[in-house]
Amino acid sequence: MFKNIFKNKGNMTTENTEIDKEMDDVTLENNANEEVVADELSVEEQLTQDLAKEKDKYLRLFAEFENYKRRTSKERLELFKTANQEVLLVMLPVLDDFDRAMVEISKSDDKLLLKGVELIHEKLKGTLVSKGLEQVEIKNGDTFDADFAEAITQIPAPSPKMKGKIVDVIEKGYKLGDKIIRFPKVVIGQ
Repeated sequence: MFKNIFKNKGNMTTENTEIDKEMDDVTLENNANEEVVADELSVEEQLTQDLAKEKDKYLRLFAEFENYKRRTSKERLELFKTANQEVLLVMLPVLDDFDRAMVEISKSDDKLLLKGVELIHEKLKGTLVSKGLEQVEIKNGDTFDADFAEAITQIPAPSPKMKGKIVDVIEKGYKLGDKIIRFPKVVIGQ
């Protein structure tokens, strides 16, 4: 009986050793699995970070492109608005000559000549206005503002109310859209 117990004990020791080996193998497998899972998690985290970086890069590039489109569209509109500027600047002295001619012709008694020149004058003004030309509205008695008029000279003010105000408009000013292309030339009271 003791033999059997010792024999069983020997078997148990061998079994225990085998169980220990199996446990060690399972532990090693678990550790390896944990490392694989940890590696998979770190790969997944890395992929998530890379995706976030690429998404951020894409959003920035998209926003930059939208800003570029908006800016070029605005520049194109400005170019269309001011494309005629050179031609209009060349035509302004002709318009001034027509204005002076109208004043002199209106002093004559020839109504047909006045009517003919008026028609041509209005046609020229209408064409220039259709291209975006506007007259800068300044008249005698307005307060002088250097942002909207150019002072040619100063004269003694005819009255105390006219000090620092526009006494006479020598040359009309014009703007194209919101941009003044020729400032009105004025005389101000001192």
